[in-house]
Amino acid sequence: MPRMAREKSYDSIYHIMVKSISEVNLFKDDEDKINYLNYMKKAQEQFEFIVYSYCLMDNHAHFVIDANGADISKIMHFINYKYAMCFNKRHKRHGHLFQDRFKSKIVKSERYLFALTAYVHFNATAIKGYEHHPEEYPFSSLAIYLGLKKDNFDLIDDVFVLSMFGLNDVSARVQYRDFIFKVKKFIDIQKEEFSNEPTEYRSMRKILVRDFSPEKIILIIMQKFNINKYALFKYRRDGVEAKALICFILRKLCDLKCADICKILGNIGQARVSRLCGIGAELVRNKKYECIINEILQQAL
Repeated sequence: MPRMAREKSYDSIYHIMVKSISEVNLFKDDEDKINYLNYMKKAQEQFEFIVYSYCLMDNHAHFVIDANGADISKIMHFINYKYAMCFNKRHKRHGHLFQDRFKSKIVKSERYLFALTAYVHFNATAIKGYEHHPEEYPFSSLAIYLGLKKDNFDLIDDVFVLSMFGLNDVSARVQYRDFIFKVKKFIDIQKEEFSNEPTEYRSMRKILVRDFSPEKIILIIMQKFNINKYALFKYRRDGVEAKALICFILRKLCDLKCADICKILGNIGQARVSRLCGIGAELVRNKKYECIINEILQQAL
């Protein structure tokens, strides 16, 4: 039976659930969970999406993700493909790891968003030893919300949800804790079927629209490096850095696949584009290029 097309919206918030096939746990140990969150961070750097909450169990994981103008399918494919390759290599296995596609449900209201973060965080109560203290589970974002630990993966945006509980940070965290322990009594989100419904929730979020001109972005970067397109493909340090930034930013701001970038740049393969995207991600962490995304956004508008 053919799969139904996934309904998507570029300005939606999603409840995402990933699950492994029945024969194997998705995460065999803590290192696997760390690897998955690291790949999610790499994807976040590439696609600029927002994570509101997460909880990783043994055979599945829950996330609340704001696509922020990106394609949720591309985001999850990036993460799950990278993780499956790493998992299979680490555990000396081959074959499928994930059960079908990831499941997604569009968040339809502010009330549902609040209840959803509570549900995701409460998953940890199903783990032995954390039944009464889910905030102590290390692979959930609850402790970050409650101000009990730092976000070691730099993944979570807790400001958006907590701001609905007041402007005072300490008071908002206390109110959120009270809320999540109360909401469990009244709302059982787990019984809701995963389905893709038209989104109604817009709020006041700002969405990063991915409709920038690839040609304009390439021109801006060439001008910044003071090189022409011929020099761009020479094996010079500045040429490699410029090309890496072009590949990385075209994927981030233009919602292009590696194959699309190959066609635009010419004389380059998908594997090379993928490697250059990785180099570009490292470069924008460097102080020299940390402002380049904002500079391009200002010039490209």
